[in-house]
Amino acid sequence: MNGPRRAASAHATQRRATGIRVTLSALGLALAASSAALGAVSLRVARTVVRPAGRVPDTRIVGVDAAAQTITLSRTPDTVLPGRYGLFTVGSVDYVRLGSIVGSDDETVTRKLLTHVPADSDLAAEAAFSGWYFDRPEQVHRPFRAIEIATGVGACPAWEFPAADDTDVWVIQVHGRGTTKAETLRAVPVFHDLGVTSLVVSYRNDGEAPKSPSGTYALGATEWRDVDAAIGYARRRGARRVILMGWSMGGALALQAALESPHGDVIAGLVLESPVVDWRTVLRFHGHLMRLPAPVIAVAQNALGSAWGAAVLGSGEAIPLDRLDAVSRAQELGHPILLLHSDDDGFVPSDASHALAAARPDLVTMETFEVARHTKLWNYDETRWVGAISEWMRARGLAAD
Repeated sequence: MNGPRRAASAHATQRRATGIRVTLSALGLALAASSAALGAVSLRVARTVVRPAGRVPDTRIVGVDAAAQTITLSRTPDTVLPGRYGLFTVGSVDYVRLGSIVGSDDETVTRKLLTHVPADSDLAAEAAFSGWYFDRPEQVHRPFRAIEIATGVGACPAWEFPAADDTDVWVIQVHGRGTTKAETLRAVPVFHDLGVTSLVVSYRNDGEAPKSPSGTYALGATEWRDVDAAIGYARRRGARRVILMGWSMGGALALQAALESPHGDVIAGLVLESPVVDWRTVLRFHGHLMRLPAPVIAVAQNALGSAWGAAVLGSGEAIPLDRLDAVSRAQELGHPILLLHSDDDGFVPSDASHALAAARPDLVTMETFEVARHTKLWNYDETRWVGAISEWMRARGLAAD
């Protein structure tokens, strides 16, 4: 009887071992599938960061009253903002300027139209709300000329707005990610009124300037060289003191130029509007908004900053996130900085701006806004915005008056 019992016991043990192996194998496959999914999402996030993208509709046109010249939009955190704005549209009119709010309810906002929209216009429902306000250089009513600036990737289009009188003070306006140089036109009048020449520039892969070999953003790691070329252009035209004004990702470019440019001796200061001061802070913020697990963002950051990631993403080379962190490099900075940021930015959190101000109180003057959101500080409170820049410029002897 012992023989059969031993055989049965052996068979039972074998079945248990087989069951364990099957369970472990299934668990391993599940973990592998989970890891693969995690990696795929991470790479998708990283690819979104480096790939230039077009304008994304973010609001809907509910109706247009041609007689009253008003437009009703879906209610969003942007469309309810007080002030003057713009709206990219599709149809017989491609851009309209918006004025004050004249009515609202739980779902819609009605604003005054500051661009005439004919009664027979055929605007599509989808539209993109904008802080640009001006979308063409003629609209700022200052003399200008279209030029090209020679860079390492080719000729980059720019607009030059000369000061009314001879000056050796220039400001170079650098736009943000996914936009073009028209974004910065709002700043031309304040600098012109201060007697400063404005140079409104483009840079590689922004849709107006030539593409780099990879055709992808390097988040400032290479684009700053196009800003540096603009400084060289201004210098050859008589500039001896140059202000770099960077908007959003343009702030990262301006900071990199201040840290790396061989023309650093003529940089007189930086004005940063809703700037990217540290990309990791921005990536974590958007990961939280998208409710992504922390490991997804960690892997995305690793992909952006590694050679293997550059190969997978087609970005040409790793993006040095450490070198793009102006907070960790704060002691290397040597130029005065005016920081303009809204604490409810909604796209580029103000945390890194506050950290930079805390790290270099000897250099940084910070103007903190509320409600204004991302790169819409001028639109929300033009008087305060203009006053902050004017006061900062005059205090440093950079204004003509």
